[in-house]
Amino acid sequence: MTPEWVFGLAGVLAAAAPLTIAVIGETFSERAGVVNLSVNGAMLLAAMAAFAVAVQTGSLVSGFLVGALIGAVMALVVAFASLTLRQSQVAVGLVLALLGRDLAYFLGNPFMGVPGPRVGHIPIPWLAELPVLGPLFFQQSPLVYIAFLTILLAWVWIFRTRPGLVLRGVGERPPAAFTRGIPVTRVRYRYAVLGGALVGLAGAAYTLDLKGGWQGPISGIDGIGWIVLAITIFGGWHPVRGALGAFLFALLQWLSLVLQPRLPGIPSQVLNVAPFPLMIFTLLLTNLGNTEWAQTMLARLPASSRRIALRILRSLQVSPPAALGVAFEEE
Repeated sequence: MTPEWVFGLAGVLAAAAPLTIAVIGETFSERAGVVNLSVNGAMLLAAMAAFAVAVQTGSLVSGFLVGALIGAVMALVVAFASLTLRQSQVAVGLVLALLGRDLAYFLGNPFMGVPGPRVGHIPIPWLAELPVLGPLFFQQSPLVYIAFLTILLAWVWIFRTRPGLVLRGVGERPPAAFTRGIPVTRVRYRYAVLGGALVGLAGAAYTLDLKGGWQGPISGIDGIGWIVLAITIFGGWHPVRGALGAFLFALLQWLSLVLQPRLPGIPSQVLNVAPFPLMIFTLLLTNLGNTEWAQTMLARLPASSRRIALRILRSLQVSPPAALGVAFEEE
């Protein structure tokens, strides 16, 4: 008999799958130097539109394609406004985040609570029968398998291919990349749109898989986009570390549910929102070692304790791409 905690952790992997896909999408975009702050609105609008299209057509594939298209178009608007029109990426992204959210709630009213198609679990033959590992990894939705595949492909692409080297060069030192004949603006457009498409795909995954429908403001999707942006930073713009951040957030959400019946003295609302401040606290740790007061406190510790603390802080420390959000004009 499979232990209950295995099914719980399998649920954590399922909940982390859309987060992981969106984080990797934003990682691609920011690696190229484009900050796409429209993620929250894009995910909401993609989630609503994907579900609406799937209901109308009966096709899950059409729903996912529409979700990816919406994410790509919103990212294209951010890229065009910043790369071509030289407007603030932050301002344009924030406006689109609000616009996407409001459009999703307004246009999605007719589809609230409507039953529709949903992606089911597809066990992998033979592997699904393995004890513990089978229920955990091989009796999942296709979105979970796609999330793990996305992690692998993103890591290989960024760190083991020449286009990945070009991507890193554009995000770190665009003038040097340009002098080597790389079309910096075109590359930034390409990865911004790719990242947006993955964000839209993640939004569609919520209503067509994880949540199983559109419930408007109570769908539980609003705010996830901001968590995606935070996890991207926590992950140090690295697909594997970003995926670990997504798994951590999903684990914290699961623990908040598990602990509710065991801690009756704590209001359920506190446990429900606990993953968000805990994720913010984890994010703060990524740059804690650079602060003057932290250095002062570490200096007061015994040598052995100081070495351990420094090792932990250095493992968490991240540095953004040098040209992130920095305009570059090809001449």
